[in-house]
Amino acid sequence: MSEVVVTGLSVAAPNGLGAADYWSAVLAGRLGIDRVSRYEVGGYPSRFAGEILDFDVAAHIPGRLVPQTDPVTKLAIAVADWAIADAGVELSAFDNDTLGVTTSNASGGFDFTQREVQKLWTLGPDHVSAYQCFAWFYAVNTGQISIRNDLRGAGGSIVADQAGGLDAIGHARRLVRRGQRVSIAGGLEAPLNPYAFVSQIALGRLSRSDSKEDAYLPFDARAAGYVPGEGGALLILEDADSARERGARQVYGSIIGYGSSFDPHPDSGRAPNLSRAARTALDDAGIEPAEVDVVFADAAGLPELDAAEAAAITEIFGPDGVAVTAPKSTVGRLIAGGPPLDVATALLALRDQVIPPTVGTAAPAPGYEIDLVVGSSRPAPLRTALILARGFGGFNSALVIRR
Repeated sequence: MSEVVVTGLSVAAPNGLGAADYWSAVLAGRLGIDRVSRYEVGGYPSRFAGEILDFDVAAHIPGRLVPQTDPVTKLAIAVADWAIADAGVELSAFDNDTLGVTTSNASGGFDFTQREVQKLWTLGPDHVSAYQCFAWFYAVNTGQISIRNDLRGAGGSIVADQAGGLDAIGHARRLVRRGQRVSIAGGLEAPLNPYAFVSQIALGRLSRSDSKEDAYLPFDARAAGYVPGEGGALLILEDADSARERGARQVYGSIIGYGSSFDPHPDSGRAPNLSRAARTALDDAGIEPAEVDVVFADAAGLPELDAAEAAAITEIFGPDGVAVTAPKSTVGRLIAGGPPLDVATALLALRDQVIPPTVGTAAPAPGYEIDLVVGSSRPAPLRTALILARGFGGFNSALVIRR
C-alpha cells in the first residue's frame, strides 16, 4: 500500500491561531480556558470554555461569505487556507477531480441557527435567512472548502462526535491510497453560543469548577468533568511519491495506522472497546506496542472514563509502559475538532522531539498506571505516536503516525 504523508497543517485553537502560535502556547502550558465572555453565564452550572477571541473574520473571509456562514465555517475556511499555504501546494497544478476534502463536525452551525430561530419566533418566517438551509449543516465545512478551492474529487463529512475527527483523517488516507493527489482532512467545531453551551450542560459531563485552572483535570484525582472549546485542525494528506514528485518542502510525518470500534451497550456488562480500536490501528500500522513512543490520550476528564482509558493504555503497553499526554487540557474538548488538533500537536511533537504537558493535572490518580507527562514539556526521542479518541454514544477511534 502507498505511504500517505502529511505535508501541511494548520490549527485554530483558544490559545493560538495558526500552528506556530498554538504550538508555542502548548509547550508553555498556556491556558486558552477562561470564563465565557460572549454572554452572561452566572446562572449556569458550568461557566468556563475555550473560546477563540482573536479571529479577525474580515481579514480572512471574503465579504460575500460572511452572511452565509456560521463561525465554525469561517474558521474552517481560514484554517484550510493556512494549511494549503503551509504545504506549499499549487492545487491548480492538479486535475481538480483528484483533489478532495473530508471533515468532521458534530454540532453544526449552532450560532447561525440560534439567531435564525430567534427571528422565526419573534419576527416570523419571512425574516429567516435563506442561508439557514445549509449554514447549520455539519457537512457545510466540507462544501465551502471544496467550493473555495475548486476541489471536485471524492470527499465527505463524518459525524461520530469526538471520534469523528480521527475517522475523517482515516477516510482521507483511504482516498489518497486510491489515487487522490491531495486530500484536506480534519475537523472544526464552534459550539459555544448559549444554545450549544446549554445543550452540552444537559449531557451532565461539563465541569462545574469555580476556577479555570482546576476546571479540566484529565486523569487527576480531582477530575470532575471537562471544559468545552472551539476550533480544531486541518491536515494536507498526499501520497509520498506524489509529494516527492512535486517537490514538497516538508513532510511532517506519515499516517501509518487507523482503527475504530464501537462500545457495547452500557447495560451489557461488557467492557468498552477503546483498546480494540488502538490494537486495530497498531495492526494496520504493522507495529508492536513497544514501538510507540507517546500516546495522545482522549482524556475525558471524568473519573469513570479516565479510569477506563488508563486501563486500556495499561492493557496494551503495560504499567507505565509509554509516555501519555493530554495537551487538550489547555483548550478543552473540541468535539470533532479535538482529535485532529491532537494529530497536529503530535506531528509537531515528533518534529521537535518534545512531549507537551498535561496542564493542571498534578499526577495520575491512584490506580492509573500510566506515565503521564505533567508539569512541563518532556524532551524525548520520538518516532511514533498513537492518538486516541472517544465519542459520546460509544464511538472509539485511533490513529498512528510516524516521523
